[in-house]
Amino acid sequence: MVGTLNQFQQLTDAEQYFQFFDLAYDPQVVNINRLHILKKFSQSLQEINAQLAAASEEEKLSSYKAALEASYAAFIASTPLEQKLFKVFHQKPNNVVMLGDIGMSEEE
Repeated sequence: MVGTLNQFQQLTDAEQYFQFFDLAYDPQVVNINRLHILKKFSQSLQEINAQLAAASEEEKLSSYKAALEASYAAFIASTPLEQKLFKVFHQKPNNVVMLGDIGMSEEE
């Protein structure tokens, strides 16, 4: 592996994660989908940490790298709207009137 788990835990930017794992990425894809990639990556890290609690540092970092690759790939193949990672994508707006809900009044 390129670095240590301690070094990994010091990273804060999406680009730093890609550089840490020596992964190629398109800066435009990261700029457009930054929060979504990081959210998906964060969810994957939680699962990995739960499953590999007793694993070696090398095993964890290898899994983290694969998770970052998968998170990035998800937004090359689809959109944030399709992934629906954030709560806002699951909420229905309550200040919108649909055209189908507008009926003719009896006076007309």
